[in-house]
Amino acid sequence: MEPENQTEISEFFLQGLSAKPEHQTLLFTMFLSTYLVTIIGNVLIILAIITDSHLHMPMYFFLFNLSLVDILLSSTTVPKMLVNIQTQSRAITFAGCLTQMYAFHLFGTMDSFLLAVMAIDRFVAIVHPLRYLVLMCPRVCGLLLGVSWVITNLQSLIHTCLMVQLTFCASSKISHFFCDLMPLLKLSCSDTHTNELMIFASGIVMGTSPLSCILLSYIRIFRTVFKIPSARGKWKAFSTCGSHLTVVSLFYGTIFAMYLQPASPSSSQKDKAATLMCGVVIPMLNPFIYSLRNKDVKAALGKLIGKVAIPCPRPEQFLDVYHVPGSLLGARDREMHPTPYPQGVQSLAGNRDTE
Repeated sequence: MEPENQTEISEFFLQGLSAKPEHQTLLFTMFLSTYLVTIIGNVLIILAIITDSHLHMPMYFFLFNLSLVDILLSSTTVPKMLVNIQTQSRAITFAGCLTQMYAFHLFGTMDSFLLAVMAIDRFVAIVHPLRYLVLMCPRVCGLLLGVSWVITNLQSLIHTCLMVQLTFCASSKISHFFCDLMPLLKLSCSDTHTNELMIFASGIVMGTSPLSCILLSYIRIFRTVFKIPSARGKWKAFSTCGSHLTVVSLFYGTIFAMYLQPASPSSSQKDKAATLMCGVVIPMLNPFIYSLRNKDVKAALGKLIGKVAIPCPRPEQFLDVYHVPGSLLGARDREMHPTPYPQGVQSLAGNRDTE
């Protein structure tokens, strides 16, 4: 295609999950409910960790960051989807599209890195319990978190910079509910060989590195736990990993189930389903998994809700606030509710009662 015949596209149109009008109300209700549950659940986890001193440990420090990343990951796609459904306008600017793509890959990759860091934390806690607080000191925790953020930001930045250099003139319709790498590349009329090579290389590195770290950590954990003589000791050790293993199984199980199948005409639908699970459903489920399977988090949430709840006053407290004249109360009532008054108020009340 000759350059003079090319018309660059500055705006895209997200086709979404369904173009049928009868599905829009159901989709809006479903995703609004999911998003609200995600925000409320993860915010409660964050507040519980902040307010409860018993949760000021490395394990819950990483859980705090996982909840924060889940909020940001869900906020990258769902609000825009809700606006598109409500306004029936699927347009998104080129700059907005690149921003959404950058944020989604940043927070999505950060999710997998946090799961790997949490696996390392469990490995140290079970294999080296006596040195846990020394090995997982605040400096080490901050270093693990900081390195993860740098690597994931660098990956997203490289993808975005390569995407900026492309020219889009084939079509403006993105076959997805958000701006993703591969649907965008299909719309480009430039040479995308470098982009595809980078996607392949980063997919291998960013995909296998956290997974390998998780697998190696749990191999060592299982070997250590099986050496514990008592069944109670084994169960206690495994119980500290239950929530993390559940989230890892959901996250990587979804990826393997979707992407290890042979290519077919419905590949775009598989991409949408995998994105929905990893970017919308799992962030909603994480607070439930960690609160239901972790006694410490459950207790902290109970304390937090107890602080927020407004206690209902007892009936006798009303008699302590308001003075009831003695002529309206019997002697027995006066004995049951002896309410002292300041000197001036007592004399006024007494004079009024005797009138």
